[in-house]
This record gives sequence, C-alpha cells and structure tokens, in this order.
Amino acid sequence: MSVDKTTILIVEDEPAISELISFTLRAAGWNTVAVGNTAEAWEFLQHRTPQLILLDWMLPDQSGLRLLSRIRSDRNFNEMPVIMLTAKSMEEDKISGLDHGADDYITKPFSPRELTARIKAMLRRKSPEHAQTSLVIANVHLDPVSCTVKIDDKKIEIGHAEYKLLKFFMAHPERVFSRSQLLDKVWGDHVVIEERTVDVHVLRLRKVLKNAEGLIKTIRSVGYMLSEK
Repeated sequence: MSVDKTTILIVEDEPAISELISFTLRAAGWNTVAVGNTAEAWEFLQHRTPQLILLDWMLPDQSGLRLLSRIRSDRNFNEMPVIMLTAKSMEEDKISGLDHGADDYITKPFSPRELTARIKAMLRRKSPEHAQTSLVIANVHLDPVSCTVKIDDKKIEIGHAEYKLLKFFMAHPERVFSRSQLLDKVWGDHVVIEERTVDVHVLRLRKVLKNAEGLIKTIRSVGYMLSEK
C-alpha cells in the first residue's frame, strides 16, 4: 500500500454484504481488507494503517461505536476517515454515530454507486495526498498530474521515492511523522525496508530541494515534518 494505492478496511460481520462491498471497492481501484468484528479490526490497525474504514454499527463482539470511540481516542488514528454502515435509520442514531466521531453515515441498503461516491468525496477531504490538485508551499510547487516539482518556477529532477515523500509531506504540513509512519504511509507495509532507509531518502530529498531544504525539519527522537517556520 502506498499513497497512490488506497486501502480500505471493511468491518462487517455479514459475509454477503462484506463481499459485495469488497467487490465494489476493488472495481473502483482500491485495495480492501475485510474483518468480521472489532477485535480483528483493532488487531489489523496495530500492523497496518488503512486510508479509510467502513464500520458496521452492529457487530458480534461489541458495538461499532465502541471501536469508533477507541479509534478517536488514539492519537495514531484519531484523524482517520470512518464511514458508518448500518441499518439504523432513525435521526437520533445518526446523531449518535456522528457524535462518536463518524465522518459520514450510510444507511443499509445502499447503492454501490452511492458508496463509491461517498468514499471518493471523503478521501478528497480527509486524505489530501490522494488528491490531484497542485500543492504549493513556500517556493516549492508540486503537480500531481504531471508528477513534476518546481522550485522558483524551475523544474527539478527528483527520484520516485523522494517525490512520493515530498508529496506526502506537502499534503500534511506542520505535522510530525515517525519513521515507521512514513514507511507505512509512503512506501507501504508490504515493502520490506528498514526505518533508517527513511533517513536516506530524507537526505536525498533535502539535496534535490536545494535552497528549500530547510522546509524538511528533523524532530529529535520523533521523526520528520515539513514546516515553513
């Protein structure tokens, strides 16, 4: 999984519904992982970080709202997009879901097209590194469509790994990321590389940024961030 390939975690205990959702999302070009209860979902989150969670309300071990509250109380996941999927359609149920931290709420039964559209809208809003709009910070301009980077309006040569790293940093300015988080979010947890490899790519990125290298800050004992300050 990389920033260019979205992985969505489906937490749904009905096999038929889970398979329908998985099929729909894979057809839209996303990776999917399906689990049947909150314990499996939490275990998955300890090892991988999806870009979005589709969370059923009624699950066999505990309510999906309990898992949602746990996600929102964890600093590693508290900004992760979560869409609730449920047969509950009463207004007070929707309000309860949103109050617990859900970003959106889809009532069963739903159309595959609606689900896909809602996910796309959520990713655009919550995961800017997946957007196709240009990113500009200080004198650095990154165009995701042409995959080019310009400094002071002059195109620079940049490697693929450094490009992905810069794109992620520019999409999340002023936020500190640990080396392990960068490995997962930029390279993907299927790639077997060591955390110190991140240091190498950060060094290379700073070199290609030249006079803009100061944008990439080292936060001692934590990781890295992009900041104009």
